[in-house]
Amino acid sequence: MRHSNPYSHHPKPWSKWRVLFWLFMLFLLACGALIYFHPEDDWKTADRSSSRLAPLPSEEPEAVVQVYAARTFGWRKYFAVHSWMAVKERNADAYTVYQVLGYRLPSTGTSVSIATDIPDRKWFGAEPALIQELRGKAAEKAIPAIRRAALEYPYAGTYRIIPGPNSNTFIAALMREIPELTVELPPHAVGKDYPAGGIVDLTETGKGVRINFWGIAGASLGLAEGVEISLMGLNAGVDILRPALKLPMIGRVGVPDAPVTWDWWSITLLLLASAFLAFILLRRIHQQRRQARRIPHFRHPRVKTSDRI
Repeated sequence: MRHSNPYSHHPKPWSKWRVLFWLFMLFLLACGALIYFHPEDDWKTADRSSSRLAPLPSEEPEAVVQVYAARTFGWRKYFAVHSWMAVKERNADAYTVYQVLGYRLPSTGTSVSIATDIPDRKWFGAEPALIQELRGKAAEKAIPAIRRAALEYPYAGTYRIIPGPNSNTFIAALMREIPELTVELPPHAVGKDYPAGGIVDLTETGKGVRINFWGIAGASLGLAEGVEISLMGLNAGVDILRPALKLPMIGRVGVPDAPVTWDWWSITLLLLASAFLAFILLRRIHQQRRQARRIPHFRHPRVKTSDRI
């Protein structure tokens, strides 16, 4: 007599891919709700005053290079930041601001803006954050490279909010030309990984390698960047040397970003992280070998062996 398995009709547990799919659907639904319910903003009345982060030219005769980022305008502020670069040459009486403005493209034929302006303006009401700055000799050396890279930017005639090229693509391209700038753009700088120099390229700090397929998907690994993955311009990852999580839409959560230096703290963290990853890998290999040696054995859950016919 053959007995049926009473557990054969139980639903299968959800696979991890199904869970990831529904989490992604919920994420898209939340994004749609943010966009739909966002109130109307008037850019004409938005605050564009100075945030007083940059030194006044009358008080700082030395050359200055500064990189800024601020939340974008309107509903886009939930997802990304806009970045720009301000420079002042030695003894100059004003700053020159380098940035990409998408709305300039239809009327001027280029999205690149190089103009004398207030360096630390609020971006239509959003307070800017100073990513990094150079002063003195380092800034003097960097300014010609910035000007040359801005004029040679390959995507001046193209602008796409997602996945790029956009304002963050432009600033990341400038930063690659300046070895002294060793702090990366924040993880919610959508478009920073768009390949301006090929599918495989250095990261903006010059201390890592990035692989990106036209902004659709990619990954990066570096001393300053840690480990990052990118999907449609949204980035997530972990910084090892300055412990922090990198989250899309949110940004960096943990130790503030800072230039990478080979001090005892950085070396210790790097060694501990390498040891942890090696332990996880070896443990996984050991579990797979044990599972391969295991002999499968089935015993009916409710019927004794003696009762089977």
